[in-house]
Amino acid sequence: MDTGRNSEREQIVKTSLLVIALFVLSLSAAQAQKVTGAGATFPYPIYSKWFSEYSSAHPGVQINYQSIGSGGGIQQVTNGVVDFGASDMPMTDQALAASKVKLIHIPTVLGAVVPIFNVPGVTDLRFSPDVLADIYLSKITTWNDPRIAKDNPGVHLPDQKIIVIHRSDGSGTTFIFTDYLSKVSPEWAGGPSKGTAINWPTGVGGKGNEGVAAQVREFPGAIGYVELIYALQNHINFGAIRNAAGNWVKGSIEGVTAAAATAKIPADYRVSITNAPGPNAYPISSFTYLLIPTHPNDMAKEKVIKDLLSWSINSGESEVSSLSYAPLPDSLKQKVLQSVYALP
Repeated sequence: MDTGRNSEREQIVKTSLLVIALFVLSLSAAQAQKVTGAGATFPYPIYSKWFSEYSSAHPGVQINYQSIGSGGGIQQVTNGVVDFGASDMPMTDQALAASKVKLIHIPTVLGAVVPIFNVPGVTDLRFSPDVLADIYLSKITTWNDPRIAKDNPGVHLPDQKIIVIHRSDGSGTTFIFTDYLSKVSPEWAGGPSKGTAINWPTGVGGKGNEGVAAQVREFPGAIGYVELIYALQNHINFGAIRNAAGNWVKGSIEGVTAAAATAKIPADYRVSITNAPGPNAYPISSFTYLLIPTHPNDMAKEKVIKDLLSWSINSGESEVSSLSYAPLPDSLKQKVLQSVYALP
């Protein structure tokens, strides 16, 4: 038996297999796409789920999303630092005009911002719009204030100082909350007003929805505002708010859906639905958006982003309720898909 010749053949086969394997690896590496995004913490739980699932279903594609707040997301995408941004606040005309890249807003889901609280012995509270504004204006400073007591008959409210918690970073959640306060309180509208970052009359800052939730949970007497899923995941009590129709409503998928039902959505999707009319509308509701550049420099990467967006709308929307977000209404979903398909 010619063992030497057999050994030589085996070596040739091994070498050939190695060359093929290296070629396949190099081809995969060439096809791999890394896409970066940054922005809102409001939708981070659902974006994290979507991007992980999309990457798993598309080997070689990696979506890296940094939850840094809407203000940071706007800044990074307008400066071309990331491939897409995310914001709960629609960008202003001035901000869009100043951007280094042309951007469009793609609405993804809807959510509720809820007032969370840590009041010893109290698990359920009601907040009139003016009371909520005056707590953040530091005009109501204790939990047993007569105005809070009036909204909560039968509830034993302690003589305890209210510790106000707000966001310390540029935040779309802050925009939604302050947009609402500006609509229901003339004093708020004429003072702190609305924005992703404002001059707070009082309070302690927390970074991200996570930071506000952690601070409220830690400090007895605290009140804050977070997206609904953060209250649920952290097991923090949150209050009902009297809506524009005069009904007490707690944040929920149904309440957010009702708030969006009467909204007139413009062609560019930039709209506020806080303090919406309707008996069941939750008053601090909002769309959240992905900010997508429309003049791509990397066609392969932009193809991934376009496919990611269409996948999210066609498949991802069915998952949002499990994380307490409201899906896009069907009629709006079709319009958004048309906008996605029209991308370069």
